[in-house]
Amino acid sequence: MARGGLELTDAVAPLLIRIPLGLIFLAHGSQKLLGLFGGSGLTVTFAAFEQKFGIPPLFTLLAIIAEFGGGLGVLTGFLTRISAAGIASVMAVAIYKIHWNHGFFMNAACTPGTGHGIEFTLALFGMALFLVVSGGGKWCIDRLIFRA
Repeated sequence: MARGGLELTDAVAPLLIRIPLGLIFLAHGSQKLLGLFGGSGLTVTFAAFEQKFGIPPLFTLLAIIAEFGGGLGVLTGFLTRISAAGIASVMAVAIYKIHWNHGFFMNAACTPGTGHGIEFTLALFGMALFLVVSGGGKWCIDRLIFRA
């Protein structure tokens, strides 16, 4: 009985990480790339990243691709490890460049002028690293394409 439970956990765990992580990054990537969900779109994102954070346009483009493409890849389980590695890279940069100076906790009260700490970004980073190590799991497109 314990063995059956472990097999189910191994099969379901990556899917349970992939769905929320993929949705979060598909939504955030859509804000930056397409201006959806109240986002500013591509042109404003390029300008804001360069002016506010000193991030060159090439790296901004790579971040947008990692968020939108990585979110779609993680959600569907297509090139899961590569998609998750892109997301993990973006989160590592976000922790360093944006959130580190604000401490650990999120700004739950949304106090103006106070940014969010690393708490949420660190959780997303950990989820992405899990998928880099584990892969997409039993229910993913990778498994259909790259049958081993």
